[in-house]
Amino acid sequence: MAITSQDICSAADQLNGFVGFHGKRGTHIVRFSEDAFGMDVADDSITPCSEFVWRAETGQRMALCRQRLALLLEQHVDDRLNIAEPLRIYLQRSDLPEIVAERKPY
Repeated sequence: MAITSQDICSAADQLNGFVGFHGKRGTHIVRFSEDAFGMDVADDSITPCSEFVWRAETGQRMALCRQRLALLLEQHVDDRLNIAEPLRIYLQRSDLPEIVAERKPY
């Protein structure tokens, strides 16, 4: 079965959990509710994973960022994040440019 850009984008929209920047550790962390973050994670840095993986380009164009997807994969909770096969294949295909789509940010 061939995987299309639309399949990959749909899988990105199905990601679960929230990402926040942990100031003391200097790293991004993933939790599964906004309430699970401590006081050292600023409320304005908490973003749904399905939005975190998209990097703003110009206007309403956004790129599906492989680096941010890889960061989620490094959390080793793939099933809870709902990282589907199209996203794994997208991460492996570094020979192709990142997907850029026109979309409205969160």
